[in-house]
Amino acid sequence: MTDAKKVPAKKIAEKNEDSLLNIFTKGIWKENGIFVMVLGMCPALAVTSTFEGAFGMGILVFLVLTMTNISVSAIRKVVPNTVRIPVYIIIIATEVTIIKMLVDAFAPALAAELGVFIALITVNCVVFGRAESFASKNSVVKSALDGMGVAVGFGLALVIIGFFREFLGTGMIQLGKILPLGFEYAVLGNAGLDKYAFSVLVQPPGAFLVIGFILAVIVAVRQAKGAKK
Repeated sequence: MTDAKKVPAKKIAEKNEDSLLNIFTKGIWKENGIFVMVLGMCPALAVTSTFEGAFGMGILVFLVLTMTNISVSAIRKVVPNTVRIPVYIIIIATEVTIIKMLVDAFAPALAAELGVFIALITVNCVVFGRAESFASKNSVVKSALDGMGVAVGFGLALVIIGFFREFLGTGMIQLGKILPLGFEYAVLGNAGLDKYAFSVLVQPPGAFLVIGFILAVIVAVRQAKGAKK
């Protein structure tokens, strides 16, 4: 009888672990905000002219999205449905304000690079969407994992876009110029690749070109997989 009880309990534990893992990983690729759901395109277009700027924005979205999901999940049972939207907005705005003050104090170059787009995280549909669709209906642990997974996927998309825009647009990747790393270094800066750079990619139209090309590749790969099946 004891052995019979242990087996189901073990299966339930494994199922819970799988579900927690799936909650975290689905936001990285299956529900990627930019490459799959095509949400949050404003920062994707505006702050990805440099690799470091995109990486910095990814870090800030990670912090805000994780804290927002945790906060919304923690109060979900005491907030009336009639006022939940204003409450979520106040929570997000408060956390973004705190993050912005910290960035202004400790990473002024990043604050100057991102400008108003730090404050605009408040109205980022990815952040608000996860609060409304997931955190308001699930536990704190699941909501935290969901927030981290979606934020990692969103940040990864920004970094990929920023890498291609800066590298193909300038022939190098600069580190330490925007983020407070304590050093400044240009990766491949002495390789002479700047001669073959397409400067248009670091300009506003370059964001549309790079994102469009990446989305086209993703769609082509999916169609090829669908055809094989």
